[in-house]
Amino acid sequence: MPDVIIVGGGPAGLSAGLFTAKNGLETIVFDTDETWMHKAHLFNYPGIRSIGGDEFMTLTRGQVRDRGADLHTDEQVTDVERADDGFRVETDDDAYEADYVVLATGADRSIAENVGCDFDDEDTVDVNLSMETSIDGLYATGAMVRAEEWQAVIAAGDGAAAALDVLSAEKGEHYHDFDVPDDVA
Repeated sequence: MPDVIIVGGGPAGLSAGLFTAKNGLETIVFDTDETWMHKAHLFNYPGIRSIGGDEFMTLTRGQVRDRGADLHTDEQVTDVERADDGFRVETDDDAYEADYVVLATGADRSIAENVGCDFDDEDTVDVNLSMETSIDGLYATGAMVRAEEWQAVIAAGDGAAAALDVLSAEKGEHYHDFDVPDDVA
């Protein structure tokens, strides 16, 4: 059983997957490749002078795979339900269980609504600073939690915040993911 399932493969989902997989959690990312990044060109992403959205996605997916995440690019999530020890995630092809789920579905809030997440006055998913929803172990990121504030670097930060909260819960203490040059492999 994977520790973490991430629904969505844009900057938020891939960022969450990068952090969780890199730190030893079994991670599945469901990525139907419907991200808005294919329409983007990044000039305002720290560390990147200029890159097309398609190239950014290719590089980021490779980075996430290299760190151990399992990317399912041909399987769309159809439902997320609470289960006894976490969550059950269903696709047209199969069902999976995980301790944690990170929703990174852009402005599509339907899964969050179906599973019973609280919403705020702007009809966005209500989350805390760690991106956790009203349901323990279920996180929401990016455009689904921000009314009209859709930006790749913000979404990636949301995914990282969710992942660090999951890692902190798993390790039993506040966790920092900070690499130094000696960590490069």
